[in-house]
Amino acid sequence: MSGRLVVVGLGPGPAAQLTGEAAAALAAASDLFGYGPYLARLTLRADQTAHASDNREELARAKAALALAAAGRQVAVVSGGDPGVFAMAAAVCEALEAGPEAWRRLDVAVLPGVTAMLAVAARCGAPLGHDFCAISLSDNLKPWPTVERRLGVAAEAGFALALYNPVSRARPWQLGRAFEVLRAVLPPETTVIFGRAAGREDERIAVVSLDEARPGMADMATCVIVGSPATRTVARGALPPLVYTPRSAEPAT
Repeated sequence: MSGRLVVVGLGPGPAAQLTGEAAAALAAASDLFGYGPYLARLTLRADQTAHASDNREELARAKAALALAAAGRQVAVVSGGDPGVFAMAAAVCEALEAGPEAWRRLDVAVLPGVTAMLAVAARCGAPLGHDFCAISLSDNLKPWPTVERRLGVAAEAGFALALYNPVSRARPWQLGRAFEVLRAVLPPETTVIFGRAAGREDERIAVVSLDEARPGMADMATCVIVGSPATRTVARGALPPLVYTPRSAEPAT
């Protein structure tokens, strides 16, 4: 079988944050599948075909890409950030597992990218410098009580949190409720970072306390990082503050 499928992470947006490996895979592809705005980042040649779809059509997109690869095409499935973090790599694996036996014999590769939480963290210092976890606030594929339980347990355990998919037009209330859950566990002065479009021209970074954090400070292009009680903010006068979580932790009591 001569077809190949590569799942490619485009990074947070700037061309400088696209890996060389990913760029080579994109150049080698005959067909590229992805959410429309992600495909719009790319400059395709006349011999390359874009297959754009909506952001809630991940499984259908994965099936179509696998079918075309099985027909002998060189296929790339693109994701913003890293394809393995709340993105297309899992959808491709899910479709492959449930699909025809021929799909399992395909040459399939997943190429990493810079995910949003790492891009935002790098803009601020090292807020993820100790143990952390990432949680999507979308309840499209899991029940909201599960999200709340994970938020509470992670905060109680002392993890810094990276919150993906904080709000959308269809989900305007979840981030506010998430802050309520976290305020019941964490000190009001806990650092919260709102990082929108990190590294792009429309980048917006805000560092506030949990007590000051408001849902209106985020949109779907924002990754929200909530520090642990150990996370520190270093004031630097006229320069932006540096936020970091110390590499060591106090013994549990």
